[in-house]
Amino acid sequence: MSFRPPASLLSPSAKDMMSPLEIERAGEKADALARAGRKLEDALLRLEAARDEDGALRDPLIDAAADAVFGLTIQRELCGLRNQTDMVRRYQIPKEVMARVGITRKSKD
Repeated sequence: MSFRPPASLLSPSAKDMMSPLEIERAGEKADALARAGRKLEDALLRLEAARDEDGALRDPLIDAAADAVFGLTIQRELCGLRNQTDMVRRYQIPKEVMARVGITRKSKD
């Protein structure tokens, strides 16, 4: 006597397949997530390059990095990634940047 798996396990059902629109949407989400990650990496590199500068010169760089962290956090949540601990560890985000994430700054106009 031989054992055969059910036919439902052999071929994907129509309800499990992604439509072309869903595939396109997933690709757009992944692309936006990658762009936000690169933006954060660039901001952190600029901040690291200004490590020895005084506070007045570093403040705008810290703010830019905090804005990039906020943007990446939002994009990750839109993709279903709710735990941001991995992001902070992976990008090695400094505490001075994390302290400013989500803060609304007044315009200097």
